[in-house]
Amino acid sequence: MKKAIKIFSNLITAVLFINLILMAFLVVSSKASGGEPQAFGYQLKTVLSGSMEPTFKTGSIIAVKPVDAKEKETLKKGDVITFQASEDKLVTHRIIGVKTSGNNVMYETKGDNNKTADMDPVLSANVKAVYTDFTIPYVGYFIDFAQSKEGSALLLIGPGLLLLGYAGFSISQALRELDPKQKKDDPEEKTA
Repeated sequence: MKKAIKIFSNLITAVLFINLILMAFLVVSSKASGGEPQAFGYQLKTVLSGSMEPTFKTGSIIAVKPVDAKEKETLKKGDVITFQASEDKLVTHRIIGVKTSGNNVMYETKGDNNKTADMDPVLSANVKAVYTDFTIPYVGYFIDFAQSKEGSALLLIGPGLLLLGYAGFSISQALRELDPKQKKDDPEEKTA
């Protein structure tokens, strides 16, 4: 029984520690990259609208791979791209047509769930990334929360406090086990 409790205790400690490291990584990477977490060269983007349903749903996160200047001009019909639609707005839509005008390559785009194509063609220079067919539903809500001030504090401090609390509990359990052993070892004084 004691061995099972020890294994369970070690498992809980490992899970809390991994959770703390993961939360620290998400919060720090999202702050360092200007808002979007990155892992292994991929950016994680939160889906904010239903324009690409059913490919990915609102609240999902998608992994996109940033593209260099050469790759921007070699994209093809059917690719899903993330592009700069305005100064402060990124959009992820599917390419439905490719046009060239002199030295410029332009992409006609459309959301899978939209009835019509986007009004303005996308210059290849405005393409930021390509969708990698990796989606996790509903995790985007969590990442948006993690990027807020309250979320960052809670997700960094919360697991740390849980880990400290569990460490205190483990120490008190160990002290209780030592206390009966010490009482057995102490000679009892006899009075006459």
